[in-house]
Amino acid sequence: MDQNGRNFLRVAFPPHPVPRPASGKGDCGRRTNIFLTPPPRERGEGGPRSGPGERLTGWEAGMAPAFDYYQSNRQDFLQGLIRWLEIPSISALPEHKADVRRAAEFVAEEFRSMGMAPVEIIEGGDARHPLVYAEWSGAPGKPTLLLYGHYDVQPPDPLEEWSSPPFEPSVRNENVYARGSSDDKGQTYLLVKAVEGYLKGEGRLPVNVKFLIEGEEEVGGEHIEAFVPQNTTKLRSDAAVICDTEMFAPELPTLTTGLRGLVYTEVEARGAAHDLHSGMYGGAAPNPFQALAEIIAGLKGRDGRIRIPGFYKRVQKPSAKELAAWKRLPFKEKEFLNKEVGSPALTGERSYSVLERLWARPTLEVHGIRGGFTGDGAKTVIPAAATAKISMRLVPAMDPKEVVRQFTAYVKKLTPPGIRTTVRLLSTAPASVVSTDNRYIEAAAEAMEQVFKKKTVYMRSGGSIPIAGLFAQHLKTPVVMMGFGLPDDNLHAPNEKFHLPNFYRGIEAVGHFFELLGR
Repeated sequence: MDQNGRNFLRVAFPPHPVPRPASGKGDCGRRTNIFLTPPPRERGEGGPRSGPGERLTGWEAGMAPAFDYYQSNRQDFLQGLIRWLEIPSISALPEHKADVRRAAEFVAEEFRSMGMAPVEIIEGGDARHPLVYAEWSGAPGKPTLLLYGHYDVQPPDPLEEWSSPPFEPSVRNENVYARGSSDDKGQTYLLVKAVEGYLKGEGRLPVNVKFLIEGEEEVGGEHIEAFVPQNTTKLRSDAAVICDTEMFAPELPTLTTGLRGLVYTEVEARGAAHDLHSGMYGGAAPNPFQALAEIIAGLKGRDGRIRIPGFYKRVQKPSAKELAAWKRLPFKEKEFLNKEVGSPALTGERSYSVLERLWARPTLEVHGIRGGFTGDGAKTVIPAAATAKISMRLVPAMDPKEVVRQFTAYVKKLTPPGIRTTVRLLSTAPASVVSTDNRYIEAAAEAMEQVFKKKTVYMRSGGSIPIAGLFAQHLKTPVVMMGFGLPDDNLHAPNEKFHLPNFYRGIEAVGHFFELLGR
């Protein structure tokens, strides 16, 4: 403890960098020495209480040995997470295919070591990354939960913007910094440890569980998209739990009730048969970069309105009740701009609030443009081709297939003379909205309230989790999205982090969720 009686986290790192293999892949054998005491207890968070009306968490009340296990094994939990984070399981890059598989094998071994059976690594062919399936069905008559997460991560670029290497996890300021720490290895791992606490602490769970962990969430999820509809009997459950979302604000327990969908495309503009000298051909030959600039400018106006004909025809306004609930959330636009975005101003459709723009309005964004010459120095060339990656986030009732047709037709219409354009579809996912009127959502809200000592709030997310729609469509089961990330976790960006107090409290909240459903 420090001089004020607060617990603290001590971290000891090797004095010199650990050599890495010539391949550049992470050294899974390296260990970071973590000396851990419980995180600081904020007002109303944990520790013995005697105040009137305050409920103790399960471990405080002696409800179950599982909660003693959660408390006494925090150091091991963190060490295990660090080992998983050291594996650069970047699903988008073929050179990391072996690393992706190592990450799958890591979590499969976790399931075996805690006594789950069967445990399966499910192959999907040479071009696909494996799924990991595990189950425990020793609670007859109790609900069955399908627990989902993903072990693949985004590429870490740009590397120079990281304060510490993305696959050498660094613990500082009560956060663990690494690619995948919040999205989604950290949140998946807390589900694993919540189950482990019961199986190793008590020998049984209060509910039945099935795990389905994928390795392609960051690249479209083709394997799981094919697997779920073909294995509805195997995956049959009373509710699905997804731990891949965030809390609205620190210390505020949050359940996500809606997700935007996604259409991700690649647009190629091609002009001449080969690159041309700009002095000899400039002024007469078409330039694919110029064409892409015109097309992109035509897709969305300066007012943030998407100009694709028919794009908004299925967009529905949130209910008055939901909009009123959003207004009660502790959101400050100026703070959002300065702390999370960092630009001179916010953009978009000014007639809608920022939260509406983030959660309930469709978007169109450009992610990258490539082609031509981008090296140091000068090369006066008119490129033969240029490519842009463009995606659209969809809201409920929008049909991804219809949006693809609308987008493709309008790109063709905007294509200038002398240019041929091709639209390639990379991935799609429907938007989804979850009803809060079921026992599983109610139990999740109560479990989070027990741990965080605050009323659980509901929000939508601007992101996309394709599996939520798949589970709802093919398994006909309610989806519970319990998230423990924070808005400033830097998902998909340099210096991604996961707040360790939320990691530990997340494990306890999921443990309470199991207990409430097993009563």
